[in-house]
This record gives sequence, C-alpha cells and structure tokens, in this order.
Amino acid sequence: MDRAVESLRDLCDAGLADPAEDRLEEVARAFRIRLTPQMVEASDDPAVARQFVPTLDELEIRPEELADPIGDEARSPVPGLTHRYPDRVILHVTRTCDVYCRFCFRREVVGSEGILPDADLSAALDYVDATPSVREVILTGGDPLTLSPRRLRAIIGRLGQIGHLDQVRIHSRVPVVAPHRIDDEMLRALLGPVPVWIVVHVNHAAELRLDARAALGRLADRGFPLLSQSVLLRGVNDSVDTLEALFRALLRLRVKPYYLHHCDLAKGAGHFRTTIDEGRALMAELRRRITGIGLPSYVLDLPGGFGKVPLTHDHLIADGPGRWQVRDPQGRLHPYADPD
Repeated sequence: MDRAVESLRDLCDAGLADPAEDRLEEVARAFRIRLTPQMVEASDDPAVARQFVPTLDELEIRPEELADPIGDEARSPVPGLTHRYPDRVILHVTRTCDVYCRFCFRREVVGSEGILPDADLSAALDYVDATPSVREVILTGGDPLTLSPRRLRAIIGRLGQIGHLDQVRIHSRVPVVAPHRIDDEMLRALLGPVPVWIVVHVNHAAELRLDARAALGRLADRGFPLLSQSVLLRGVNDSVDTLEALFRALLRLRVKPYYLHHCDLAKGAGHFRTTIDEGRALMAELRRRITGIGLPSYVLDLPGGFGKVPLTHDHLIADGPGRWQVRDPQGRLHPYADPD
C-alpha cells in the first residue's frame, strides 16, 4: 500500500484482518489503528503483524492492568512533563505516532491530543530551566520525530539554552516505521546546541527493512549516538534466537541495544506478557552467545511510577510461584505478579 492503514477496512483490504470478525470493531474503538506502508509490508512476518494488528485478546482486561502503568501522571509537576528521577525528566512533546502498537503502555492517551500546546511546552521548559538537578531531557510522546523539523529545531534550541543540561534523548520508532522522515532537513534540526541521543524502538529484526537500515545509517553518519529499546513480547520475540538476530542486526547498524523492557501492565495487553523467569532465562542464554555491547539491560518499569529496575538478584525477591517483591531505586519493595 502507498498510504497508512488507519481502519479495519484498510486492514481487510491489506489482507491483515478478517472482515467476518465483527467484534474487532470493539477493539478498534478501544485503541486506534495505524500502520505505515513500511509496516504493512513487514507484516508479512507474523511477529510484525502481531505488534500492530488488533485481536480479540485485547478485549480481556485483567484486574492488575492500569490506564497509566508507569505512573506518568503521578509524577507530573506541570502538564506534559514527568519527573520521576532526580537528574532527568520526560517531556511529552506530542501524543501522535506513525504507528500504534497494540501493547503500548500509553495506549490510553496516544493519538488523543496531538502536539503539546505552546503554553504547556513553555511551562515545562521553564520548569527544567528552574531545576538545576535535571541534567537530561527525554523527548517522548507519542513519537517526537513525527513533529516537523521546524518545531523540533525550536525545542532543541530552547533546551540548548539551559546551561545545566548534559544531553537530550529522543525515543522514537520513526527511523524504522517511517524512515523517509529522516531526511536532510530533519538531520539538520537535530544538530542543535546540546548533544542529542536517539533511542530507536524496535522489537524484531523483520522490522529493519532496507529503508530503515538506510535511515539509521544517515543518523549514524551524522554522529548521533544510537541506542535501541525493545519490549519482550510473547509471540513476537520471546525466543533467544529471535532476540539474538535482532541485537546482532542492530550492532551491524551501529545501534547499541540499550533496554529490553518487561511488558508493562497496559490494559488489554496481557496476552503479550511473559513471566519474569522466562525473561531472565532468555538473558542468561544471550550472555552465553553475544558480546557484551550487544546485550541490553532487562528491566521492569515498576507500576505506579516508582522507577525502572534491572531484573536481577539485587532487585528481586521470590514471593511464591509467579510472585515477586521488586526493589525500587530507593530500596523500597513492591509486589509484582506474573500473568497466569
């Protein structure tokens, strides 16, 4: 297809959904649909299709699932900003994405508001300017690279005027799902007065098509440090061979695997979750296979906004079959249960 898929009818026309399954309308009403042409093509691989194509599994909402799984709102001093850690903040510059992932932990809000209003953006930037402990601003959303180069240039330029910032980090799926956006104008916009790091969200090597590889090459050639963030997803990448293929492909593209996230407690995403023991076993086998620079940190973002922790012995206490006490960065313990 030469345009984005944005409805069930589009999915059926692309051969990705069954027109006879009328209950999919309920899923589409609960969470919007969007796939770029690149991801429609990549959906020939079932592991890619599973990330973007709605299924009836999403209608099962489990008791532990949350509208705000990682506590964005609970740690928000001003609209559009989350301050969870002393030295860094998250700035939600837009709620728009080029694709909508069925496991998204912000699925309750993405796509609903668009660009952060100018007044809220100014208040968020003023907060950063007035808080010297903040050394890093993380642009997220939605997807920051869906913004125009002009708007991104203005935001990065304003951040560059804040003397206590060390760097800006941008989390994005765009280089993979809409690589045409990574053009000369965008690259110039990202080269501002403060170092910019790019964290590419990608979960399976089949997403890394030729145009995505070229876009990542353009970023690397301009000197942007590139990291990756993946989510451990049942039926997508929950095998050691699949993860090894992904991380090796990223290394060849000059992208350092950074985080492997345990799947968050987003509503309707329980069918994507693995157990913690499954994830740890995968990491143990990867350590036997891959160079250290190819190994991400396997982490859990604690529900409620208590922070991200590595799923290692230092942070985990078994509390019965499938039950854990997880130690947050401040040393407090929080209960966590695996899916049934």
